[in-house]
Amino acid sequence: MSRSMTNSTSPLDLAGGMVDRAIKAGADSADATAFRDTSLSVNWRMGEMEELERSESNDMGLRVFVGQRQAVVSTTDPSDETVTELVERAVAMARIAPEDPFAGLADPALLTSERPDLDLDANDEPEPEAMMASAAEAEDAARAVQGVSNSEGASSSWHRITSAMAASNGFSGSYSGTSSSIAASAIAGEGLGMERDGEYRISRYRADLPSPSEIGREAGLRAVRKLNPQKLATRPMPVVFDNRNARSLVGHFIDAISGPAITRGTSFLKDSMGEAVFAPGIVLTEDPHKPRGLRSRPFDGEGLAARPHRLIDDGRLTTWLLDCRSARQLELEPTGHATRSTSGQPSPGPSNLWLEPGTQSPEELMADIEDGLYITFLIGFGVNGVTGDYSRGAGGFRIENGELTHAVNEVTIAGNLKDMYANLVPANDLEFLFSTVTPSVRIDGLTVAGT
Repeated sequence: MSRSMTNSTSPLDLAGGMVDRAIKAGADSADATAFRDTSLSVNWRMGEMEELERSESNDMGLRVFVGQRQAVVSTTDPSDETVTELVERAVAMARIAPEDPFAGLADPALLTSERPDLDLDANDEPEPEAMMASAAEAEDAARAVQGVSNSEGASSSWHRITSAMAASNGFSGSYSGTSSSIAASAIAGEGLGMERDGEYRISRYRADLPSPSEIGREAGLRAVRKLNPQKLATRPMPVVFDNRNARSLVGHFIDAISGPAITRGTSFLKDSMGEAVFAPGIVLTEDPHKPRGLRSRPFDGEGLAARPHRLIDDGRLTTWLLDCRSARQLELEPTGHATRSTSGQPSPGPSNLWLEPGTQSPEELMADIEDGLYITFLIGFGVNGVTGDYSRGAGGFRIENGELTHAVNEVTIAGNLKDMYANLVPANDLEFLFSTVTPSVRIDGLTVAGT
């Protein structure tokens, strides 16, 4: 008998019920994901609440296989009628889909039974009044900074997401996690000379966040520091990325070692396995089992064990990020990096990432720079994944004789990621603020295009 489904049915039972029905409807194999999200958020501006919202939602996805043909369907309605119709539609779609020789569920021998306790669920849903007080405190602190002329508001939010997956190969698993965040955005200056900036912090446990006033004050200071920017003449120079923006360089690296990019031959690192990509001594660590990590997970999106890796070890590339499909294409073992949404096939993605810090402080890193750029924000996206060519809008501060001087904006920095990685030097200011973190890094020889 099929399981009855309602809004109160657990996500794991929702996923398992869809798989059961798919097999009975004629699928050869199937897997399903289900997510339940409970959220509370407050938006606050100019001393008044703009929005208070609480929501609860279900999101479910089903992938079915008929031979080597597959189809994916999704819904937010867990009712029996909707799920029955969804399952029938998915099986009918799979029967006419093109064959994919690499498609299929994970080999049962590779499935994990491990369920490490990662301390992801704080069970700390706050009262709306506490959320309002946090947002108000953050905005008040931002507006109190000398030079701040206006506010774009502050927000406080809380989420609890339960994630579940079930498959006809025998896998079944579920876990929950919470996250809390506080953000503030301030405007400094007047007229055409106005500048805006903000601060944002997120944590699994609300108690681990900085105080709202600390977040608001930093938002105000960041906006004020951007006032009266100047431009730079176009020339090569040393560039230092602060530890907030340097992590984008890791994001480009992850894109380049993702299985689909390698199988398509569209990555500038496609021939670099085992080779020196970064300078000697550089280490890039990934750990899906980091307690309270923002991307921690006990298993991947196909039921395989998620395990720690050194993606870069002493400068050398050690692994691709592979789901089952890309692993089959490359005739390799999957690496436990599959991620899932409800509306698509699995795809590789990282968990918690960090670039190991160096020994010098940011001040020491730039002490010998006579003329350079210290980047505090990046805009646009100009990265060619095939060639590694890099070009992005940026701003920050000029470095003169080892010191930060005036603000700089409306410049473009350009280079090639292969050269940038090979010449990257990390500072010692690593902070675990996000799911991907790095210290500040220095890269010499980038072209800075200004006036």
